[in-house]
Amino acid sequence: MINRIKQYDWKKYNFSLLCVVIVICMIGAFSVKLAGGEESGMSLMRGQLVGVVLGMFVVAFLSVFDYHFICQFTALYYVAGILLTLATHTPLGTDNNTGVYRWIKVGPISFQPTELMKIILILTLATVYSKLKSKVDKVSTLVIIVVVTMIPAVSILIQPDLSSSLVAIFIMVILVFAAGTTYKILTPIIIVGIPSGLVLFWYVQQPGNKLLHGYQYNRIHAWLNPDDDPLQLNLQQNNCIRAIASGKLYGKFMQDGGAGWQSRSYNSVPINESDFIWSVVGEEFGFLGCCLILLLFAIIIFKCFTVAKKAQDFLGRMIALGVAAMFMFQVFANICVATRIFPNTGLPLPFISNGLSSMIASMIGIGLVMNIGIQPAKNSNSGFSMRNSYGSDSSRDIDVDVEI
Repeated sequence: MINRIKQYDWKKYNFSLLCVVIVICMIGAFSVKLAGGEESGMSLMRGQLVGVVLGMFVVAFLSVFDYHFICQFTALYYVAGILLTLATHTPLGTDNNTGVYRWIKVGPISFQPTELMKIILILTLATVYSKLKSKVDKVSTLVIIVVVTMIPAVSILIQPDLSSSLVAIFIMVILVFAAGTTYKILTPIIIVGIPSGLVLFWYVQQPGNKLLHGYQYNRIHAWLNPDDDPLQLNLQQNNCIRAIASGKLYGKFMQDGGAGWQSRSYNSVPINESDFIWSVVGEEFGFLGCCLILLLFAIIIFKCFTVAKKAQDFLGRMIALGVAAMFMFQVFANICVATRIFPNTGLPLPFISNGLSSMIASMIGIGLVMNIGIQPAKNSNSGFSMRNSYGSDSSRDIDVDVEI
């Protein structure tokens, strides 16, 4: 490993990506403090900053730890991730007073295995595609990819956590296209898939359907019929929109420095420190502040794509694209929910929403992307062999050709 680290192209170490992530994290910590108010704001911010510090250690470690070595154990990660996800239904599971069991509690620590499963899925799909690169145009390869994705997606869905299962499917779709799957395979799937999707969308709107839980159906019905909402299921989103709109162009923080937080509209938005953190951002920083934060997210995603484009091998390219896809979907979906473009569903905003699990998972993704960016040029022969990387170290004579 030491010899491998010496071969890294340190001039390509992506400090600019790290700086953008830190800036977003600081905005997130401050927003969480404002969301918590005088009663719990400082406590929430301290917890968020602890997550940022731990995340920086994770990034520092993974950015120099060869992702080829990490991907040797994807089968182990995959099985462990699924078992942890299913463990939320055992005595280890907890609902954290939300009514849905998505966390595992060990002593004073609770974490959400779904967030880690997203990263594991990216590594698994990238590794499978690297192994089957020469067979990417075969239907059997696509079937394997779909099965590998759907097992964790279903285990997440039954928690229930529909939004995170959609993240997993979106990652798969992006990687299927990025891998170069031929349109001879994709075209029939698209032709059948679009009408099937429309039929499925119609079906989930029907009372008593077997695919959704009752509360999920009620949310979709309220979203599609805002005038027919006796349970006031749109109230959270309506209050969020009102808070965002009240920020106007510059935001209220520019006017009073946060002194008027008691009268903020986002105080009427439940879970405003996590899933609905955008209500705080919109009201405090206004339209311009929201645009700035979206620009920072766009820079992160763009840099992930840039790293993917310049990656020295297929495995690195697929991992970087998977991380970019994860960030793309979560940012888009979180803000769409906050503005009632999507039905109400829980999905954290990366680096900003309060939550240690989401923060660490996002930092793992950044660390992997940064390591991909500093890898030395691949061998003259096609593929990458760790036997060559550790050739002078007989005790680490590991032979893993990730492009076959």
